Amino acid sequence: MADRRTADRPARRRAPGTLRGSEAVRFLWTQLTSMRTALVLLFALALAAIPGSLLPQRPTSPVRVREFIAENPQLGGFYDAVGLFDVYASPWFAAIYLLLFVSLVGCIIPRIGVYLRGLRAEPPATPRNLGRLPAHLALAAPADGAGLLDSAERVLGRRRFRVRRLEDSVSAERGYLRELGNLVFHVSLVFLLCGLAWGSLFGYKGTVAVVEGQSFSNTLTQFDDFTAGGAFGAQQLVPFTVRLNTFEAKFETGPVQRGAARVFRADTTTVLDGVESRQSLEVNHPLVLGDSTVHLVGHGYAVDVTVKDPKGNVAFAGPVILLPQDGNFLSVGVVKAPYARPERLAFEALFLPTAMDTDGVGTSVFPDALNPALLLNAWHGPPKEATGVPENVYSLDTTGLTQFTTAEGDKPLRFTLRPGEIFDLPDGSTIQFHDWKRWVSLQVSSTPGLWLVFISVLVAVAGLCLSLFIRPRRVWLRVADGRTELAGLDRTEGRGGLDDELRLIADELGLDERGRGERVLAPSAVDDAGSTGKGEQ
Repeated sequence: MADRRTADRPARRRAPGTLRGSEAVRFLWTQLTSMRTALVLLFALALAAIPGSLLPQRPTSPVRVREFIAENPQLGGFYDAVGLFDVYASPWFAAIYLLLFVSLVGCIIPRIGVYLRGLRAEPPATPRNLGRLPAHLALAAPADGAGLLDSAERVLGRRRFRVRRLEDSVSAERGYLRELGNLVFHVSLVFLLCGLAWGSLFGYKGTVAVVEGQSFSNTLTQFDDFTAGGAFGAQQLVPFTVRLNTFEAKFETGPVQRGAARVFRADTTTVLDGVESRQSLEVNHPLVLGDSTVHLVGHGYAVDVTVKDPKGNVAFAGPVILLPQDGNFLSVGVVKAPYARPERLAFEALFLPTAMDTDGVGTSVFPDALNPALLLNAWHGPPKEATGVPENVYSLDTTGLTQFTTAEGDKPLRFTLRPGEIFDLPDGSTIQFHDWKRWVSLQVSSTPGLWLVFISVLVAVAGLCLSLFIRPRRVWLRVADGRTELAGLDRTEGRGGLDDELRLIADELGLDERGRGERVLAPSAVDDAGSTGKGEQ
């Protein structure tokens, strides 16, 4: 007898179309872990990475980001607000990345379980009507049916089929490696994402310009540009030193491809763990120091100058790096002497490795320094108060500066120096051009998960090959009612050769073909093939 309190309690009803919390979560999880969602997220990740290639990124090009925002204040402000200047560290990029990772893992784990159960299962039972399968042979009836089935087991086993012996038939199946290839491919994608995340979190990359005769130590303060992952710590930097002894650059001097690069080679001295060694650094042949790699990514010219103020005090001395502007290495830069007194001095510099006067305009006609010349504009102004705000060393802010003019006072003062020459400025200060040197741009990087990415790509390609070239097939041989039938079913579309393989099996069994069943691939044929056994895994 039912409990009276239960009977009197009104039944709770849910509104049609509503889902309980657990059902909603299950529905969302099912959608997230579907292969369709994984493909959509992979495509979304590729689209999300496009702005990182088209727009300057703050970790690598902060100056270009500031220039873009200054030139496009409204658009630049919007881009900055949504994180387009630091795409790979933005929350929305990380969300897509993590969702893709979860989607792949949730999609793969159930498939692994299904595949393992399929490996333990026997081939499916023989369908009732073999004649309705897409490939079918009617063979001559044997004198010994049991002996034929024994022979069929051996023949199919030699053809790498898994065989199941039934009362009046033999069922065989092969091609299990195809699904294994699919699983290996998708598991490799997961490890690939792990490797990329590992390198992104713990890796770093920095660039530094080094002039011939100078050294670089692997510390944060030595880098010109530096970017690192969120989990990076300064203690991860391997303590080493690289000294640039000389840099050799050779260019084609013949009429064909004149000026083309032929040799870029840096002679370096490295110190790691107290051990000093002489090593050569070339393009695509980096230095490997601990877990850091040093690449040669660029080069140019530096001018060695000395600036003296009117009292004869040295206001600046040393090499100044200039940036190449074209293939003939016409280079520009700035020489700054902020400590000159009574006024600070600055010079806009244009270096021509192989100078030539073309219609009154100086230009360089060859990338090597065959006829070097240094063109200068001079500025002066009151000492500037130190604010601690960094300045671009390759450009000159003329705020508060006045350009020197000629004796007549109507034209800006411009002059040219050759190596060894000195020029006297109107205020009594001087600048001397001693000589030129070469500089190189070094990229120091460490990507801890690179080996995992490389192995994952190789394994993914191997798994993809298995899934593309393995042919999963099922074959049945039945001896019953004075008839012998041999039939097969390809479990992938667009694959040929099934009829030929059946005839080869019949020949190995010593059977003559009496006729062929209909080769009509109807849905009922596939239903018959799978209804009595295990479905496709």
